[in-house]
Amino acid sequence: MAFVERVFSGVQPTGNLHLGNYLGAIVNFVKMQQTHNCIYCVVDMHAITQGVEVWGGPAELARNTREVTAAFIAAGIDAKKHIVFNQSQIAGHAELTWIFNCVARIGWLNRMTQFKEKAGKDRENASVGLYDYPVLMAADILLYRATHVPVGEDQKQHLELSRDIAQKFNNDFGDSIRGHGFADGLFFPQPEPLITGPATRVMSLRDGTKKMSKSDASDNSRINLTDDADTIAQKIRKAKTDPEPLPSEEKGLETRPEADNLVGIYAALAGISKQEVLTQFGGGQFSSFKNALVEVCVAKLAPIASEMKKLVADPGHVDAVLADGANRARGIADETMRITKDIVGFIRPR
Repeated sequence: MAFVERVFSGVQPTGNLHLGNYLGAIVNFVKMQQTHNCIYCVVDMHAITQGVEVWGGPAELARNTREVTAAFIAAGIDAKKHIVFNQSQIAGHAELTWIFNCVARIGWLNRMTQFKEKAGKDRENASVGLYDYPVLMAADILLYRATHVPVGEDQKQHLELSRDIAQKFNNDFGDSIRGHGFADGLFFPQPEPLITGPATRVMSLRDGTKKMSKSDASDNSRINLTDDADTIAQKIRKAKTDPEPLPSEEKGLETRPEADNLVGIYAALAGISKQEVLTQFGGGQFSSFKNALVEVCVAKLAPIASEMKKLVADPGHVDAVLADGANRARGIADETMRITKDIVGFIRPR
């Protein structure tokens, strides 16, 4: 069957949204809404899969959920044209996860590398939720029968699991699916990845070999989306570099992680290629390049920070956006769950 093309993506509300989140996800969300029907979800149920010391407790979770929503809107996502909501408002995420738990195989989850990374050495003490996180992610996507998902390198494996679950559900329940009017036996699509452009992986300003992260002890390692113009300028000027001038060709960046990171950030914010950046600045010193990088960063990010602060100061407005998005998302989710339950054989009121 021909599935309605729909994009689904989610962002965890774990606080301190930074430039890596913006360039790696949010900026692409804004672009995709011009060409796709989009559902953007603040995945608060995923946030609680780790210890409360990680996600900060109830008050912090609510604050962070509103902050991510504010970032979506401030960056240019149209919450009226597209759907923006928080995951926990839609019961279907949990319901479909249970059905998929009974479709997915233990061996599949045992291969998930992100669980091993997040659980660390003390895996026996990790939550079941952290282990089952990829199945919830599959339910997030397939509850809306989404056909496309923007993914970074660290989520490709989870998307493959979503595809495996969709295929196995369709195979396991093929006769029932056909009996409920789907002649080709396909109810869930196999979502395709949407690969994003340059600088999707933004590295630390203090160490070009490490990903920019909110958990880094040094606030100077990242540019937060709430940083004002002066703070952005200060952090860029303090960013680690090497003593050599900028190269004129991309190949010259291969063994220079800090230079590569700053050039990639400039390219992504300016909407040009790394080579175009090097054509302009190659042979020059970092001091001049950093001044130009400050200008482009402030021009792009300072208005977002200002708008985010206004939105966060009006939680009632943000909550209304989430409630409206949830109402529209629920219409799609409830239809999926109604048919899924019929396919599985669950008796429900008619």
